[in-house]
Amino acid sequence: MTTLLFSHPDVYLHEMGEGHPERPDRIRAIMRRLDAPQFAALVRREAPEVSREAVERAHPAAYLDMLLDHRPPAGTFVRIDGDTVMNDGTWPAVSRAAGGAVAAVDAVVRRECANAFVATRPPGHHAERMRAMGFCFLNNVAIAARHAGAAHGIDRVAIIDFDVHHGNGTQDIFWNDPNVLYCSTHQMPLFPGTGAASERGQHGTIVNVPLPSGADGRLFRAAVDDAIVPNVEAFAPGLIILSAGFDAHRRDPLASLALVEADFAWVTRRFLDLAERHSGGRLVSVLEGGYDLEGLSASVAAHVTELMGGSTGT
Repeated sequence: MTTLLFSHPDVYLHEMGEGHPERPDRIRAIMRRLDAPQFAALVRREAPEVSREAVERAHPAAYLDMLLDHRPPAGTFVRIDGDTVMNDGTWPAVSRAAGGAVAAVDAVVRRECANAFVATRPPGHHAERMRAMGFCFLNNVAIAARHAGAAHGIDRVAIIDFDVHHGNGTQDIFWNDPNVLYCSTHQMPLFPGTGAASERGQHGTIVNVPLPSGADGRLFRAAVDDAIVPNVEAFAPGLIILSAGFDAHRRDPLASLALVEADFAWVTRRFLDLAERHSGGRLVSVLEGGYDLEGLSASVAAHVTELMGGSTGT
């Protein structure tokens, strides 16, 4: 089986103003890299719009209505918080991002592919149940995880987040949920200020592994092997979802970890191995952050190479 790539032209419509780091060029850079001949076997599908039913499994109806009510007229912007802004193209992009994550779960569970990568924006892991923040509006991985349970009966889902920023939104949504394991490596201190190792959730299913500024691949790999892997092994999930942020790359302007492409390739293989052992290989990867275009696109290429079986090169 192959790897599926989900995206959609609507993800380019979302703008938050000139100079904002979360910009359409992020996806353009990824797609240029994945247009190389070595990725010819990558099967591409359009991300569908998300259903209201799927969203409301992770976010209350009142929150969704608030977002829809804030959609601005063409050519204008509405500020949700200090760094999160909506334009008239935001909602189509948000809907495709969440819908792509849901569709990827469907495809992986139905054995239409070996695994899937969702190359969409805006990211989602900072979106809490009732709050948009940190460039995020809907929590794409949370919506996908809840869909896996509701639509496919998968009652144990592991979400593994290697974005440089802590996924406070994902933690918020699953804090009281014994059926979802949330594991995160992230720089600390750094936005959003959450993610201490002591934050464990009501059922001990939150695993935070903060890394200091300047941490390199050696420290990152040790954190994954010493803390993340044993918890996933013990949880034995039926599906693994990756919050795949690439802003821990040493080139990224918004943080100061020192990972390189080889580290993202290594961690991808690590989680593929976990999926093979516990979830029948079922793994979905959803793009989160990454704001240096060269570092982002090269890291995604390394990540997708491993998803495809490690045979296409970078």
